[in-house]
Amino acid sequence: MQVLKITSQDEGQRLDKFLCKFMAEAPKSFFYKMLRKKNIVLNGKKAEGMERLVKGDEIKLFLSDETIEKFKKKTSGTDIQISSNCNILDIIYEDNDILIINKPIGILSQKADKNDISVVEYINAYLKKQQGDADNHTIFNAGICNRLDRNTSGLIVAGKTIKGLQSMNSIFKNRELKKYYLCIVKGKISSAERLDGYLVKNSSHNNVTITQHETEGSSRVITEYTPLQYGKIGTNIYTLLKVHLVTGKAHQIRAHLKSTGHPLAGDAKYGHKDLYQIFRRRFGLKHQLLHAWKLEFGTSGNIPEKYQGIVFEAPLPEEFTNIMESIGMDVAALRR
Repeated sequence: MQVLKITSQDEGQRLDKFLCKFMAEAPKSFFYKMLRKKNIVLNGKKAEGMERLVKGDEIKLFLSDETIEKFKKKTSGTDIQISSNCNILDIIYEDNDILIINKPIGILSQKADKNDISVVEYINAYLKKQQGDADNHTIFNAGICNRLDRNTSGLIVAGKTIKGLQSMNSIFKNRELKKYYLCIVKGKISSAERLDGYLVKNSSHNNVTITQHETEGSSRVITEYTPLQYGKIGTNIYTLLKVHLVTGKAHQIRAHLKSTGHPLAGDAKYGHKDLYQIFRRRFGLKHQLLHAWKLEFGTSGNIPEKYQGIVFEAPLPEEFTNIMESIGMDVAALRR
């Protein structure tokens, strides 16, 4: 027999989902059978599996150690490698419920394939290492509340507990925070603008287009931007933009700015070929210069008091600041 005690990290989950994570190799039908036969009980009583767990709940498994071990997910070499390298995370903020990191370029936000290693795996390895042997039954896997493209750097928010994950997901869904990005684009933009259009996704080519009219399957997108600084390469002028992502669709900023004739520097998918080659030859740049810079929380009652009005900021990658300085922009001005 094993006894599992629910911590604040795991509370809020349904019992059946908790069991599926604890013994990930077991079919769901196994758990319902064991619950019916009272081989698995909650707080000493028969349970159905739909109960919401709270801190202090006790789950008793009247199963042999061999059965439990057979159904628990085995640690792979990849898991060990992730755990040993979890210090790759640049942590901006952490409390008992959430974790905010500055994602580096080149790492997926979430797995696209079962063999991928993403930010989620690094976060869970970090939390497992942080937890140590304090409670080896805590099995909640952190989830992220916003996603960035592989080659976009910047702020990602993760929930360390069910409560934290649900709260942050609600805040993002209801747009109760503002998301600001920095990017360098082709041409001189002289004034702030609000772009309003419709995004159409082409799944077969993994890209999107922007139209001015709603069509079947399109999503309305709103992007606001403000020019901050200008730089030059030869006679070509480039603008550093502060972008407010009002809605949040995949590739929205890149496609929306392309549609205005101001594609991002380094963007092979949505940029102009000549623009891409200029930055590739001069700086070795192989990706878009786009950084999720700031998250500004509002003050609505849905936002926990400790986050109300707070602004989180992620420092720019060194490659980004080096390019800014090389084309005549002032990095220090961003900190003033």
